[in-house]
Amino acid sequence: MTDERLAIVVLAAGQGTRMKSRTPKLLHEIAGVPLIGHVLATAGQLDAAYTVTVVRHERDAVQEVVHDHFPSSLIVDQDEVPGTGRAVEQAVAALPADFEGDVLVVSGDVPLLDAATLGQLIEAHRASHATATLLSAVLDEPAGYGRIVRTDDGMLDRIVEHKDATDSELAISEINAGVYVFGLAELRDQLAQVTTANAQGEKYLTDVIGLLRRAGSDVAAVPVSEPWLVAGINDRAQLSDAAAKLNALIVRGWQLNGVTVVDPATTWIDLKASLAEDVTILPGTQIKGATSIARGAIVGPDTTLVDCEVGENAVVKRTDATLSVIGAGASVGPFAYLRPNTVLDADGKIGTFVETKNSHIGAGSKVPHLSYIGDTEIGVGSNVGAGTITANYDGVNKNRTQVGSHVRTGSHNVFVAPVRIGDGAYTGAGTVVRKDVPSGALAITVAPQRNMAGWVEQNRPGTDAATAAQAAGSQSDSAAE
Repeated sequence: MTDERLAIVVLAAGQGTRMKSRTPKLLHEIAGVPLIGHVLATAGQLDAAYTVTVVRHERDAVQEVVHDHFPSSLIVDQDEVPGTGRAVEQAVAALPADFEGDVLVVSGDVPLLDAATLGQLIEAHRASHATATLLSAVLDEPAGYGRIVRTDDGMLDRIVEHKDATDSELAISEINAGVYVFGLAELRDQLAQVTTANAQGEKYLTDVIGLLRRAGSDVAAVPVSEPWLVAGINDRAQLSDAAAKLNALIVRGWQLNGVTVVDPATTWIDLKASLAEDVTILPGTQIKGATSIARGAIVGPDTTLVDCEVGENAVVKRTDATLSVIGAGASVGPFAYLRPNTVLDADGKIGTFVETKNSHIGAGSKVPHLSYIGDTEIGVGSNVGAGTITANYDGVNKNRTQVGSHVRTGSHNVFVAPVRIGDGAYTGAGTVVRKDVPSGALAITVAPQRNMAGWVEQNRPGTDAATAAQAAGSQSDSAAE
């Protein structure tokens, strides 16, 4: 049910210069989802009456992602006045005039913070009747963070920034995590008093805490159970740390749901992926996007699947596949490359060093090795010989090849599309097929073999080959005598 007394403000206006990236910081991904997508998903689980996202840097790109992940979020553009205090001030101004309740403020670059932790924060805030409640964390190395200074009775007294802290305050290991719940009326009043009179020339949201304390209001700080929950992302090292932590949680979740992951340290699974019980994931495997893997399938080692569908009991090893469907009981790899729109039906095979693209390979059909199959339809029960190429591009257009059912093609064939090979047909080794092959026919393109005696000795005199040929000829002459 919607919490009519709750509004959420998501801070997404920062530039994120420490990422050193053309991509806006909040659009960098972990587990296949942009950082801000994780935050918005968490916000959605709280069922707030209103969610407001404040944007500025690369606002169009960020707004597009916000709408994709949380269509009902209000978008507010931060003006020329910098700082988190100003961002929240503008977000509050965008709320309906009749809204009364609490405002939860979260940052768009804190992707691991979950709804349960935020729910506990909101409950603690309301139970204590504090004017403001914030999340804190206890760190072994708190350098650089604002310290939480408490009163003798355990209430929050003030937040001291690292650069302003005394030696005794620097010894405090509890830090401000930058996540707050405020009573709306008090927040609005105090934001109006926050100035930019500081070294950075910004309106700081942390100043509201100091103003509330000086006004005699109670402010609480609630420590999180695990510091990584509130880890912010400011550079690529922190991005990879967060990705590794989230991936470990995802992998463990699948293990607890009946999936065998042989080596969690080298297995990466995106949030949108779906795995059934009794799936086995071997080392060095990435399950990306909305990939789904059915019961009993074995994937890996050294395999990457992007938005793929893998059927029951299929085996996919040392394979790179994107937007492909692998049927039940099918076999793929090793060293196979499945490009988009590859469909391999049940019990089919795409083997070693085979590349496929925009092709449908029927049930029980096999492309065992060393082939390129593009823009092709293959029926059921057919076998494509080693080294086969579908020549699908004539320099202007892509054309399709059709191979019927129960076809046997020889090694080192080239099918020059558009061409059709009928059901039950055979092709000989080395055949170049330029015309349709009727059902049940054998297609061959054979030129008479010519052996030009003495060619090597005449044209490559002095080479090792010529010497060997001459010696072999001498032995033949001796044997004839």
